[in-house]
Amino acid sequence: MANDQVLTAEQVIDKTRVYLNEEHCEFVKRAYEFAKHSHREQYRKSGEPYIIHPIQVAGILADLEMDPATVAAGFLHDVVEDTDVTLKDIEVEFNDEVAMLVDGVTKLGKIKYKSHEEQQAENHRKMFVAMAQDIRVILIKLADRLHNMRTLKHLPVEKQRRISNETLEIFAPLAHRLGISKIKWELEDTALRYLNPQQYYRIVNLMKKKRAEREQYLVDVMDEVRSRMKEVSINAELSGRPKHIYSIYRKMVQQNKQFSEIYDLLAVRIVVNSIKDCYAVLGIIHTCWKPMPGRFKDYIAMPKPNMYQSLHTTVIGPKGDPLEVQIRTSEMHRIAEFGIAAHWAYKEGKALADTTSYEQKLTWFREILEFQNDTANAEEFMESLKIDLFSDMVFVFTPKGDVIELPSGSVPIDFAYRIHSEIGNKTIGAKVNGKMVTLDYRLKTGDIIEILTSKHSYGPSQDWLKLAQTSQAKNKIRAFFKKQRRDENVDKGRELVEKEIRAMEFDLKEILTADNLKKVAEKFNFANEDDMYAAVGYNGVTALQVANRLTEKWRKKRDQEQSATITNAISDMKAFPSTKKRESGVRVAGIDNLLIRLSRCCNPVPGDEIVGFITKGRGVSVHRADCTNIDSNDAQTRLIPVEWESSLNDRKEYNVDIEISGYDRRGLLNEVLQAVNETKTNISAVSGRSDRNKMATIIMSIAIHNVSHLQKVVDRIKQIPDIYSVRRIMN
Repeated sequence: MANDQVLTAEQVIDKTRVYLNEEHCEFVKRAYEFAKHSHREQYRKSGEPYIIHPIQVAGILADLEMDPATVAAGFLHDVVEDTDVTLKDIEVEFNDEVAMLVDGVTKLGKIKYKSHEEQQAENHRKMFVAMAQDIRVILIKLADRLHNMRTLKHLPVEKQRRISNETLEIFAPLAHRLGISKIKWELEDTALRYLNPQQYYRIVNLMKKKRAEREQYLVDVMDEVRSRMKEVSINAELSGRPKHIYSIYRKMVQQNKQFSEIYDLLAVRIVVNSIKDCYAVLGIIHTCWKPMPGRFKDYIAMPKPNMYQSLHTTVIGPKGDPLEVQIRTSEMHRIAEFGIAAHWAYKEGKALADTTSYEQKLTWFREILEFQNDTANAEEFMESLKIDLFSDMVFVFTPKGDVIELPSGSVPIDFAYRIHSEIGNKTIGAKVNGKMVTLDYRLKTGDIIEILTSKHSYGPSQDWLKLAQTSQAKNKIRAFFKKQRRDENVDKGRELVEKEIRAMEFDLKEILTADNLKKVAEKFNFANEDDMYAAVGYNGVTALQVANRLTEKWRKKRDQEQSATITNAISDMKAFPSTKKRESGVRVAGIDNLLIRLSRCCNPVPGDEIVGFITKGRGVSVHRADCTNIDSNDAQTRLIPVEWESSLNDRKEYNVDIEISGYDRRGLLNEVLQAVNETKTNISAVSGRSDRNKMATIIMSIAIHNVSHLQKVVDRIKQIPDIYSVRRIMN
């Protein structure tokens, strides 16, 4: 899966011919033709035909040797979201299996949400629930995200950072939990490149400097191991595995180390024919070099939840530095690279139903449906996933020897509720490794836990909500109190809803009528208003959601009145036109002689998407469409369409601030100034700084005519050696 190669549709079809029969290849090819026709007039931000993206997604899935339906869904994954094609069309043209996979990765586009974050959370909830029903949904989504990350350079800086953050928080951990290391590492490294380009390129440069020395060191180590294995007639493939950039960065941050203090930049991987040979090679390694205490892990005897198996050991190598060694069979290596995808890979004559045993091993994603039922809204659902599914894990044992996986930091209460909700509710104490412990004891990998219960227990304590770490335990505890304290929850819920309505500045008597309350309760599927208030009291639904439904009619009326106010404001400005000559280069669509000024917070220039904001007494302020200062609900009601005047764009100059990051060396600033001068661009201000990591940051204010002029300046600066990034900044 080389990230610099752009595949053609023919190359993707050729990949499938390696493992699919001709009938299935034709099925996949038909999906490509359908997608190509559906996306025929669409283009990506890069200017390329949109169909290039589905081709690359299908290519990644073909590299994983996925079944025909999954590769076909890779070609079709965006047609429902971005074209007029419906799921019914796909079902008729192909089959219900492909339609189900496409539906699983299709975003919710027709529903309006209060914020981008809420919409993203709802999209993720839909995707994860679909994934719990068929694991192939998430494999398609990971392939989609991987190609989007490879082409992230074509998006604005703000979007690059938001998408990269989301990738590190959700998609890379998900690839890890599924064991697909090939995708995980590339997602993490690419995300770091956009979130912290200075550190990313610094680590890249530092790794290049001593590459030859490290490679020779690996050659010497592998020659020594080969000669020892030859003596005992063990055949093996040896290779060096370089540390990924993100893993080095994490170690530097978490352990507060400099790059020079990171010794295990390389690891030796040994792939043998059998499990018996794995342990034999381990003995050879420990004979050659001294093992470091506490650094041996046997994932063959106890595989990771994502089915990863390998022997890991760290020894003091030939030059006295730590050397990591991984030993595994070829089948283990395949699973280590492709994870669950290795088991879903298509094989002639093998039905997908045969893979259910692998799904049973990945029990953690079945818990997603339980999270779906136990959480109040999509944002809480995503927080539950991040805590319970994507955090570091500990592995503990029941007294019978069963392994239970819990998030790091879990306590006996989490363990009890993971076994059964009734055991959790009746818990009175816990033993760890045969000794009594308090309920706030932090569980460690290898602990044997015994929960002490009593049928006379009064149930959980409110304090347990502070002790429990997993969302599952907290939700079960809340459910207990929900049943026990209905009247209290009704009063609490009513108070919270009334507080929200007052904050919206509405009259409670006007809003909280019997008819309105009954109507809204029915919309939320509650039998009566008390059930609705009780749900608010125990966080089954938020007070804001209920208040929004109750005030819906009145808010629409107020919005209409605000729109009328804006119309009147425009009429007033037209009645008293500005006598000052307009020099902004912008006009309100269809209206002349209004006082217009460019906002200084985002400095819009010709070529930017812009909107007008009606100010109080100062005419119309023009902002970039993505300016954060016009995101509030109040601001949205005062926006009007504006447009650039092309006649002024080539003559007028506009100030723009840019930030240039690079490696600090002698003469760097002079080269930057000279490069800008070559583009015949005026510079009004320059400032710079350098940190202890030799990273230089230059802030420059330049006068440009339009976006094309700005891009010309940026492209010229990027040609300078040791420049890592150039970005436009807002004040």
